[in-house]
Amino acid sequence: MSSSSSSSTTTTTTAPTSSSSSSGLPPPKESLARRFKFVWPILLTLNLGIGAYVYFSASKKDQDAKDAEEAATEVPSTPAPVPEKSAQTAVVALKPREPIPENQQRELFKWILEEKRKIKPKNAEEKKRIDEEKAVLKQFIKAKSVPSF
Repeated sequence: MSSSSSSSTTTTTTAPTSSSSSSGLPPPKESLARRFKFVWPILLTLNLGIGAYVYFSASKKDQDAKDAEEAATEVPSTPAPVPEKSAQTAVVALKPREPIPENQQRELFKWILEEKRKIKPKNAEEKKRIDEEKAVLKQFIKAKSVPSF
C-alpha cells in the first residue's frame, strides 16, 4: 500500500496541472491603439482638415498680395464706363464732413511716420519707396500749413 501512495504523489508533483499555471500569469493586455481604434479615423480627418485650412489660407494671402501688386502697377488704357442713372434710383446727397484740425493732422502724420519706421523692407526697391514716403511725411510735418483732406 505504501508503494501505490508514493507513486501517486510522485505523479502529482512531477506533472503540473494546467489550472495552476494559468492563474499565476495575468491575461495579456490589449494595446491602447487597439483599445481606441475608433479615435484614429477622427484624428486623421481632423489633421487633414487643419492642414488643408492652413495651406489654402496661406495661398489665399499670397494670391491677394499678388492681385494688389498687379492692380497697383496696372493702368487702365480706357476710362471705366459710367453706368447710367435710371429714374428709379434715388440720389443720396453726401453730407460734407468737417475738416480735420491742423494739429490732429500733424499728429496723424507723426504716427504714420513712426509706423513707417517700424517696417522692415524686404528688398532695396521697397526700402527706397518707404524712404520716399517718410520724406514726404516729414515735409508735411515741418510745413507751416498742412494740406487739407
